[in-house]
Amino acid sequence: MQKKVAFYTLGCKLNFSETSTIARQFEEKGFQKTDFQSPADVVVINTCSVTENADKRFKTIVKQARKINSDAFIIGVGCYAQLKPEELAAVNGVDLVLGATEKFKVTDYINDLTKNDFGEVHSCEIDDADFYVGSYSIGDRTRAFLKVQDGCDYKCTYCTIPLARGISRSDTLENVLKNAKEISEQNIKEIVLTGVNIGDYGKGEFGNKKHEHTFLDLVKALETVEGIERLRISSIEPNLLKNETIDFVAASQKFVPHFHIPLQSGSNTLLKQMRRRYMRELYVDRVNRIKQQLPDACIGVDVIVGFPGETDELFLETYNFLVDLDISYLHVFTYSERDNTLAAEMEGAVSLKTRKKRSKMLRGLSAKKRRAFYESQLGSTHEVLFEGENKEGYIHGFTENYVKIKFPWNPYLVNTLQQVTLTEIAEDGLVKAQLVSVPSEV
Repeated sequence: MQKKVAFYTLGCKLNFSETSTIARQFEEKGFQKTDFQSPADVVVINTCSVTENADKRFKTIVKQARKINSDAFIIGVGCYAQLKPEELAAVNGVDLVLGATEKFKVTDYINDLTKNDFGEVHSCEIDDADFYVGSYSIGDRTRAFLKVQDGCDYKCTYCTIPLARGISRSDTLENVLKNAKEISEQNIKEIVLTGVNIGDYGKGEFGNKKHEHTFLDLVKALETVEGIERLRISSIEPNLLKNETIDFVAASQKFVPHFHIPLQSGSNTLLKQMRRRYMRELYVDRVNRIKQQLPDACIGVDVIVGFPGETDELFLETYNFLVDLDISYLHVFTYSERDNTLAAEMEGAVSLKTRKKRSKMLRGLSAKKRRAFYESQLGSTHEVLFEGENKEGYIHGFTENYVKIKFPWNPYLVNTLQQVTLTEIAEDGLVKAQLVSVPSEV
């Protein structure tokens, strides 16, 4: 019988692109990919270690996998697997743990699927993670995540990602375009560019720091790929989001008016403590430039609450800064101490109770910002890419500027781009819409 493999991905879009690539490797070896909720011979869990909660989730996922099939051969890969391989290996039921350089060779390690008493570890020193493996996700949704860069040379004091993924390095422009073409041949309408620090694109393989191409070269080249209707830039650092890129997106026929720009704090005092590479004044400049060129652009913001030394006054500095900023939504992260980071040793620890309170305040602000942005778009016409799931009688999709739409379910709309007029905000906070012209199949 054909062996089955299931996957579970924790964390970011980059992880999703890499899981999809690993899944294709299994399929090439004769495995049948199955849903995580179904019995499988092998279960691969792609881990995250951005927060303490992500670490805890791994144990929960392993328990779920063992409930579905107690004999499943369970493999942990990803950031947590690189940072704390022995900790993962000690989780009851885990058979194999692969670090940063080994995860793309996972099929080489599974000749024998006999359960182990203790997880076997194959990891590396992170300095050895100096080569690049391209990835992209297809088959899971109407959008594809295309990895263009990996690793990070920044030394933010709270972050473990350089320890988990190594130095900044990029795919070749030629290979990115080849992968984009393969995605377009799968009838996928939208590509989301992803990486650890994608604005740093251009640093070569094997620690070669020569910039062969810039991020602007990359977006210009991707604009020419036939068959892709939309291109979306995922998270990009404010100091690396140049005027030229904003201007190009504003004039582009394919790149959509949606930017996600990490801020982390609205206090210059804390930005210095975090070792970020900009001050808040630069952030304001980036937002203003985008809104000047693209008034309807959606701008998302990452922000951390509870960083060591964040007094009530400094938190309110961030809160008020965000209130005044013309942004569309927040991703709020509650600071958690990570081993081997400078921030974990800093004085001025913020109590967990205060961290939660501040997080709740910013999530409330995010809801207000999102609703205000959605309200500003009512009555206007946008293009929606409809997704494939029937959710309680509705089909969902996103406009080019990232307004989430709900529309009465119709299978003919799946994976199609439709012109719609935004009419009202529903009780669940999503936006209702009317089709501008009804396709003949609908």
